[in-house]
Amino acid sequence: MLIISMGVSADGFINDRDGRFAWTAPDDETFAWHLDGVEQLETYVLGRRLYEDMRVWHDPAMRGAPDRTRFADAWMALPKLVFSRTLTEVDPSARLAARPLADELTELLASVDGDVQIGGATLAGQAIEAGFVEEFRLLRHPIVVGGGTPFFPAVAHDVRLELVETRRFAGDVVLERYRRSV
Repeated sequence: MLIISMGVSADGFINDRDGRFAWTAPDDETFAWHLDGVEQLETYVLGRRLYEDMRVWHDPAMRGAPDRTRFADAWMALPKLVFSRTLTEVDPSARLAARPLADELTELLASVDGDVQIGGATLAGQAIEAGFVEEFRLLRHPIVVGGGTPFFPAVAHDVRLELVETRRFAGDVVLERYRRSV
């Protein structure tokens, strides 16, 4: 299934009015949750900005603690599909998308047995609108930012969801996990 998972403010934004999202930095408990999730994925679909942000895991300095090393190893080995109009090459574990999102997702989802995650606000929003996203994982942080990039895009039709899990982490971060209803 295709999953979207992001940190979100209490008022529904993935970054603030200035594009900042430092308030989503995970503590040890939420980092462990992210690590478990990445280790279970078949592929990650992402846009250029998120791809470039996640390249930090190639830095040996990120490998200080055992969980950070596990995350770096898992992230670097994870196959990635990158959408970009400006990149001409990507890391060996990644490939650049050559076709529209719907075509790439249709083929990718048919070719894997496990879960695929999509990240990057614009790209994920397009996948939500096109009906590809089946599970939504919001890590809701206790902050109101008053504007920025919304987690959910404007949609032309209602998207019905079923709450399948909630979990409270340290720091009052709450996981809300929803599945698309039929």
